[in-house]
Amino acid sequence: MVFRDERWPEGTPGWVDLMVPDQAKAVAFYGGLFGWNVQRGGEDTGFYGMAELRGRPVAGIGRTPPGQDIPAFWTTYLAVSDVDRTAAAITEAGGRIVMPVMEVLKEGRMAVAADPAGAVFGLWEAGHHIGTQVTAAPGTVAWNECLSRDYAAAKAFYEEVFGYGFQDISGDSFTYAVLLLDGRPVGGLGAAAPEVPSHWSAYFWVADVDASAARVAELGGTVEGKPFDSPYGRQLRVTDDQGVPFMLIAPNEQSGEPEGWEG
Repeated sequence: MVFRDERWPEGTPGWVDLMVPDQAKAVAFYGGLFGWNVQRGGEDTGFYGMAELRGRPVAGIGRTPPGQDIPAFWTTYLAVSDVDRTAAAITEAGGRIVMPVMEVLKEGRMAVAADPAGAVFGLWEAGHHIGTQVTAAPGTVAWNECLSRDYAAAKAFYEEVFGYGFQDISGDSFTYAVLLLDGRPVGGLGAAAPEVPSHWSAYFWVADVDASAARVAELGGTVEGKPFDSPYGRQLRVTDDQGVPFMLIAPNEQSGEPEGWEG
């Protein structure tokens, strides 16, 4: 388990949150799966909940504003030093701003954007809240990736806006690159299947994928397919009890344990 007290570097996925119609239901599901203790804010925050491990924030759980028909999904937020400047760069590069720049009390400033292929992601300019403060342990974010219907356009967009480099790890049946900042892997970009909309997704560490799959089912979620091993860990796609998809991943013999791992 690794604790962080500094802002995440520019372009790094530094926060994830979930907006759902039934916040209490989500709190129960993810608390039961990951052991999160969710601290619910007051009316001035829209009752936004901070999910914590060891008393430190790892993710957010909020409720969809009444009267707004917004799909429920996990949003990946990329850290930025100037959200206005980045929002302008996004539109210049062919993306669009879905939710305009806004102040979040003294916690920071944010916006929500979509890339040219339609994948939605957030921007976070840290104030008091720097983003996730715990990594390398069950219940923390392990990885963030964008799967795109237009891989070439997405690659050009993210390179122009965030300055990513790319380490191509494509195979015979897939196209995928690791996103690099100063040579450091921070996320992934892959080609989506034709029937899959462009999207960002989040992976969460667990100690045992198979045991967690059983727990997902017990909590009312759905297991999609079977766990599979990769050089990066044992993985599985699941959905929560409100139909929101996410990925589980655990260290395996091929991957080894991440630095600072506490299982």
